Amino acid sequence: MLSDRHITPSTLSKKDLPWQVLWNRDKCTLCGQCTAVCPVNAIELGVFRKRILQTSLDTGSVPSSLNSVFHGIRQKTDPAYSCVGCAMCNLVCPNDAIIPVKSDEADKLRFHINQGGQPRSRGGRRNVKGGILDQIKFIRISMLTDPALDAGRHEFELRTLLGRILPPEKNLEFYYENGWIPPVRDIYPLIIGGMSFGALSPNMWEGLQMGVAYLNEELSMPVRICTGEGGCPPRLLRSRFLKYVILQIASGYFGWDEIIHSIPHMKEDPCAVEIKYGQGAKPGDGGLLMWHKVNKLIAAIRGVPAGVSLPSPPTHQTQYSIEESVAKMIQSMCMAWGFRVPVYPKISGTSTALAVLNNLTRNPYAGGLAIDGEDGGTGAAYNVSMNHMGHPIASNVRDCYLTLTKTGMQNEIPLFAAGGIGKSGNLAANASALIMLGASGVQAGKYIMQAAAGCVGSESDRCNICNIGRCPKGITSQDSRLYRRLDVEEVAQRVVDVFLSFDTELKKIVAPLGRSTSLPIGMSDALGISDYNAAERLGIKYVV
Repeated sequence: MLSDRHITPSTLSKKDLPWQVLWNRDKCTLCGQCTAVCPVNAIELGVFRKRILQTSLDTGSVPSSLNSVFHGIRQKTDPAYSCVGCAMCNLVCPNDAIIPVKSDEADKLRFHINQGGQPRSRGGRRNVKGGILDQIKFIRISMLTDPALDAGRHEFELRTLLGRILPPEKNLEFYYENGWIPPVRDIYPLIIGGMSFGALSPNMWEGLQMGVAYLNEELSMPVRICTGEGGCPPRLLRSRFLKYVILQIASGYFGWDEIIHSIPHMKEDPCAVEIKYGQGAKPGDGGLLMWHKVNKLIAAIRGVPAGVSLPSPPTHQTQYSIEESVAKMIQSMCMAWGFRVPVYPKISGTSTALAVLNNLTRNPYAGGLAIDGEDGGTGAAYNVSMNHMGHPIASNVRDCYLTLTKTGMQNEIPLFAAGGIGKSGNLAANASALIMLGASGVQAGKYIMQAAAGCVGSESDRCNICNIGRCPKGITSQDSRLYRRLDVEEVAQRVVDVFLSFDTELKKIVAPLGRSTSLPIGMSDALGISDYNAAERLGIKYVV
């Protein structure tokens, strides 16, 4: 006889889900901690009825059944409440009685996640393992002919420049013609990429800012952090720590009224202004802060009603060409700070990057170019955008750098690369490879979240619910019950640890090149790869 359970086309079994919750009845004490911390309510307390058939050896006896009732943990199979594998249930269980396990076959949830006719959106980033950056090796090791340095004994000053870097003779000529010289900043080559106050929780954002301040004030490492779109708390705008911050403006213009009104009251200028035109993980999509995360605080900072989704257009709607964009946005931002602050655009990795770069070379107001490759992180994006759109960062940066070298401007416009750097944990190696391909520095966001706050998201589609504000670690949530799990000072300490370890690894890589006071920008003869096609495309050595 069929079960009385109602079966629909979207009805799934546990086997069909990407994550299956294993529960041990013998160990469980029914304390309820696992159900309380589950961010997506994938498990619930259940009442189970077990039927036991009893028989007797007597020939005339009739088999009877005994029904017993017990309580336990039940996993929901509704696609709206599917387990995301964050393992918070396992972390809080005092008896190790529960744990999510990855399914041993392709899950069927991907065919049912689009309930209500809406395509699937999620946080995190695309699920592509490895990449070209992890395959690149550093093959130029000085032995007898060159003055190799010992990373453990020599002093290193590995810095990079942000801003339009004109030769001395052009600086003088430019000053006599315009009355000002393009501003330049001496910064650390690893920048914390744009993650907004809204995308991140207050505790996470404050922890990042505290860590950056400590690196600058106590360790003399000129680390910079980008705010992302949406403005920032007024107290930061009026503090002396603003000089360690890159303010970002994007096509939604959220929070910029507050920033513009604060300019007369700023004690310090920001390090730079970044104008975001695109994001690598979702090129052409624009930004999106879903309504789940727009509480009263975020709404007040951004100047919008609470509880509404905040989409940014894919491009700035007030500009219709690259030329107009430079004239309107970049020049107007330079003027807002009296031409004291570098201003540069951030674009998605795309085949049109060269067109943008060529326009920037003709305009003295452009202080650089940031390119975000296809593997960049995101707080919310459609799967189709994350998995099928974008351009790899390595070849995009290489093309731009070689274009600059042909015109003799490789030292004038700095290129900053982002998108999947450290995706496999190789942050320093990936950063070094991009620098030797032509980048002046790199930006990292998701790696910092994973290292500094213990983000449990992964490329195997584990967790990745940044977009709905239910982050189990409280990193990307605006719910105080969740973000109170983050200790601000511990986040700051981990940020410091990450940069110190990165600094050591970076020195280990560049020391054999004989560099102690400058980055090996564009030093592609030090790179090799065993993929012939990749070697030809990037213009580096083919090694096997």
